[in-house]
Amino acid sequence: MTQQQKKQEPEIPYLTRTQVLVAMGVTAIILWSISKVWLRFSNFSLLSWHWQERELLMGVGLGLTITGMSGLAYQLFPPYRRSANYYLDMVLKPLILPDLIWLGLLPGLSEELLFRGVMLPAFGLGHLAVIFSSLCFGVLHFSGSQQLPYVIWATIVGLILGYSALLTGNLLVPIVAHIVTNLISSYLWKIAQSSAIKN
Repeated sequence: MTQQQKKQEPEIPYLTRTQVLVAMGVTAIILWSISKVWLRFSNFSLLSWHWQERELLMGVGLGLTITGMSGLAYQLFPPYRRSANYYLDMVLKPLILPDLIWLGLLPGLSEELLFRGVMLPAFGLGHLAVIFSSLCFGVLHFSGSQQLPYVIWATIVGLILGYSALLTGNLLVPIVAHIVTNLISSYLWKIAQSSAIKN
């Protein structure tokens, strides 16, 4: 890598483990609060969610599929790989393996509550509702112009999760898919980084 290329690489803001965990917790509380206030002052109901083994397994399968697609995009598209590495370096690098449970649960629950559970019924449970909520979901992952490929990928994932909620009528499916995706993707990234350091 030349000196000029190094200068063009965005500088990653190094956060501490505590800062990342607090940011995750605060973000989850904010999203949960927005959902509750929106529901309180609206005339629609939260998209229902109920425990059904079949739909639980659908969520797991969908999460594994999204993880596989993400891995493929990571391998095949360098702009996405750079963008993902920037985001994951910032968020995952300071965390230890047990923290990944929180990384799976907090966004999986709070983001799905707002973007699928509240936004879909708020905007009519149709294609436009899925598209709008997915765009908002993508924007949530924006942290600078270098993040555009990651934002595009997050928007695509939002579409997949939105349609899974719309087609099943069960918020459990995208919640489980989101948690599985976050857990497995972050674990694989941490292991790959650990292996790269050792070699």
